[in-house]
Amino acid sequence: MLFALLFNGLLLLALLTLAPKPVVKLPDFRNPVTFEMAPAQKAEKAQSKAEKSEKKRQEKSAQRQVQPVVKRDRPVVKPTEQQPSPLPFLVIDSQQMASADIGKMPKKGAEDGSSGQGNSAAVAGPGEGPGGVQLYEAEWYRRPTHVELASYLPGNAPPRGWGLVACKTVDHYHVENCQALGESPMGSGFARAVRLAAWQFLVLPPRVNGKVMVGSWVRIRIDYTQAVAGSGDSGR
Repeated sequence: MLFALLFNGLLLLALLTLAPKPVVKLPDFRNPVTFEMAPAQKAEKAQSKAEKSEKKRQEKSAQRQVQPVVKRDRPVVKPTEQQPSPLPFLVIDSQQMASADIGKMPKKGAEDGSSGQGNSAAVAGPGEGPGGVQLYEAEWYRRPTHVELASYLPGNAPPRGWGLVACKTVDHYHVENCQALGESPMGSGFARAVRLAAWQFLVLPPRVNGKVMVGSWVRIRIDYTQAVAGSGDSGR
């Protein structure tokens, strides 16, 4: 037992002697050392150039402020006035005026036949058509039949009367855009009946100096009687 105690004491002493001694740092009472980096040569040159350019700019601005501004009188340029161009006038004599009057053209005679030569019947007054268009007297290519007209008559139609319409000629002797112009007696419905049946009409287009005027307007009159409904004299 004594030997064990002695051995533990020696071991503890050996451990204490082998342990490193603690290092105690004393506070440093010296002042910190500061230093500045000297600028490079390129930076110094760039800074000097910038300072010189700024100095020159200030000198130029000062000179501009000191120098008086001299205004020069400029001549006033007046805008040139454009003269209106004269309007063109067409000078014609009395003979040319007479030849251009469509209303005085001769009517289609019996000698013209169906060859399409010559002129259509006289114009039915200036501007009697829709929108003030000229109306030509219609010439039948084929007269409408009783069956074609009777189906459009009103049920209370009077025994006698007539209906008048204005139609525009188109290709193949047909007409379109028919509009009522008048009827007798008034309120009989004859004009409406003619307008509704006009899609079946076959009319020769007007002719002026032998030229077929497709697209011109014609007036069409249908006379009605108590016995039959037939086509009346379109030249009336």
